[in-house]
Amino acid sequence: MPYSALISIFSPDQMGLVTAVAGRLFDLGANMGDTNFAVLGEGAELTSICELPDDLAADAVSDELKSLPALRDGRVAVRPFELATHHGPEGRITHVVQFEGRDQPGLVARLSEVFQDFDANIVRMNTERTPGTEGDHHTARFDVYIPGRRADACLAALGNTAGWMGQTFRWETVPAGDGQ
Repeated sequence: MPYSALISIFSPDQMGLVTAVAGRLFDLGANMGDTNFAVLGEGAELTSICELPDDLAADAVSDELKSLPALRDGRVAVRPFELATHHGPEGRITHVVQFEGRDQPGLVARLSEVFQDFDANIVRMNTERTPGTEGDHHTARFDVYIPGRRADACLAALGNTAGWMGQTFRWETVPAGDGQ
């Protein structure tokens, strides 16, 4: 009987990293489920819930991944995943919301508080800070679940908060069925 494992990898970023990891997992008989990959500075992080064959120990998967040249200087952790592998309705993306402007401390904290105030769930978040001639520029993208009855008020509050913080704000609704 297959079992679920959480695989977490952090290493220096390089071309072909996802290909190497996904290929080795496939060769081992793993089936990748929910997976996230991101470049973070000069590093890269990959997290995946995988279904593993019952005769394949988590330590063996970890050893196989650590043997990849792409992960020579990386960290790999593989452990049982004991939660449900499919998310509930609050894990469905209903809106994509983006903010851009001058970087400033507390930006993500303020925006995430607005989501919480309206019972919204952040499903994915990506922020990027880039140098600019007048200081660092910040871009934040949130893929969120906002309950239908609260969506208009939440988006209005986000717009107000963005304006107060000197950020541009745009959003789009994700049609049902397209959010994952």
